Amino acid sequence: MMHLNAFLYNCGHHSAAWRHPRSRVEDLGDIGYYEKLARTAERGKLDAVFFADGHSVRDPAGAGTWFLEPITALTAMARVTTHIGLVTTVSTTFYTPFHAARLLASLDHISGGRAGWNVVTSMFDAEARNHGFDEIPPRGERYARAEEFVDVALALWDTWDADALVLDRGGMYADPDKVNRIDHSGKHFRVDGPLTVPRSPQGRPVLFQAGASGQGRDLAARYAEAIYAVAYDIESGAAYYADVKARIRSAGREPSSVGVMPGLVTYVGSTTAEARAKKDELDALLPVEQSLRQLSMFVEQDCSAWELDAPVPSLPPIEEFTGPHGRYETILRIIAKDSPTVGELLGTLAAGGGHATMIGTPESIADEIEAWIDGGAADGFNLMPPLYPDGLDDFVDHVVPVLQSRGLFRRDYTSNTLRGHLV
Repeated sequence: MMHLNAFLYNCGHHSAAWRHPRSRVEDLGDIGYYEKLARTAERGKLDAVFFADGHSVRDPAGAGTWFLEPITALTAMARVTTHIGLVTTVSTTFYTPFHAARLLASLDHISGGRAGWNVVTSMFDAEARNHGFDEIPPRGERYARAEEFVDVALALWDTWDADALVLDRGGMYADPDKVNRIDHSGKHFRVDGPLTVPRSPQGRPVLFQAGASGQGRDLAARYAEAIYAVAYDIESGAAYYADVKARIRSAGREPSSVGVMPGLVTYVGSTTAEARAKKDELDALLPVEQSLRQLSMFVEQDCSAWELDAPVPSLPPIEEFTGPHGRYETILRIIAKDSPTVGELLGTLAAGGGHATMIGTPESIADEIEAWIDGGAADGFNLMPPLYPDGLDDFVDHVVPVLQSRGLFRRDYTSNTLRGHLV
């Protein structure tokens, strides 16, 4: 069975989603909004819902800010769901292992074994300055800290044996011989242990990683049980998939045990024209001048006079481009695959950027998903609806049944834990 997660983010993954008349922008501080999204994902039998996280305010005018703290929100969502996995981002740069291990073990207890941890090192100076740093530490230092951080968290989760709790009212709550210290003293952390939370239902939360750089991919290869990836087309997806699976094997682990899930933006309609109209409706809400200025920065030329309804002008090949290659290469891939107008390109970049984008009927989107799976480019997808709640409703109500009818996705849960969903 393929895997499907829902990446929950504000009003949707299109940067203009909050301006849409059907967005729930007024409810971003209302836990009921997220609880309903989680129940929708559970109705679709998805593996998990996932929260990213950030530690600085990016764009107050554009609703690009964070709102509820993820673990707090997921704890509430655990109480209104029974099966859906609950994955949160926790930064190894800004937390300590004991703090993170305690929070995540608590979520695993509260949810009955449905907690997951997306391991990140964070990347922005603005975030670092909210945590006592002058700037974000260098990449190598962040990843060295992350490896020690994960090792310590794993050790803390094992400090309580599965049968440590005796609960004998005659005088023994837990067997002291089955509750252990770790006495860790490393470069970044000193942690005695044991953890204050007894062993959780899964033993430990499921580890996720979104490794893009070489160091990120190596971290994922050593620790991750599932990977969130970035790939716009099957070719780039297959290249990432092959690379990270090889790294997993080199790390002494079984590659098939780690699911790779690229991000996926979908516009679903009863016809392709209807699906495209949904994209156009959101794209029309983009601030044009601001979007063209951003595109100018990405391609390092003045785009202010480009006509929105015209094809994207010819751009230099990647070999001749002197700026940062990552986003520019993505733009070239979008142009080669979709031949968009300037306005369509702006909309695609605004909704998921370099993530796969599928526009069409439930059947055509299922065809594309199947092609990715069969083409060795994915084990599933991390859904990034451009507009919440509509986009998730569309996928769950119309695409999931097609995938189920083809035998690609579960019709019902067969496990009560997140780790069980990922087997």
